[in-house]
Amino acid sequence: MPRISEDTKRRNQAAIRAAMDRLLAGDLPPGGKCDLKTLAAEAGVSRTAFYPKKDRDGSVRPGPYQHLGEEFERRLRALQEAGEVVDPRAAQIERLKTQVAELKERVARRDADLAELAAFKTLALSRLAAQHDEITRLREQAENAGNVRRLPASRNSTAPYGSCS
Repeated sequence: MPRISEDTKRRNQAAIRAAMDRLLAGDLPPGGKCDLKTLAAEAGVSRTAFYPKKDRDGSVRPGPYQHLGEEFERRLRALQEAGEVVDPRAAQIERLKTQVAELKERVARRDADLAELAAFKTLALSRLAAQHDEITRLREQAENAGNVRRLPASRNSTAPYGSCS
């Protein structure tokens, strides 16, 4: 692959710096992120130009625009540490992660509440069944004993004063 001329390299660097400023200002293209891939696409250069290269003898040399890629990542990290939101999608992802965590916590609490209510329901039903069995047993015992007399029904249909019924 032929080497690029110094003039082309200067123009590409200027295009990269302009694209870098736009991206870091939050002017992201549709479907783009604030990353090296989008920076390369916006500047019209190959993304591989931001990474180190290996020569045939195995030695490593810096990519033609590697220093600009490192500058971009450094500036991006500084903005993020300062609390600025450069990529609204990243902020949305963080907000959604927080919301998912809160919803998981709510679901866990609801599951615990439902388990507690199910245990209470089982206990209440078993107590009601035991009380019903006891009432049935006492009624049978009262009928068999013969010493229990029924009270006469009241003459008027209203309950006496202080009655629980």
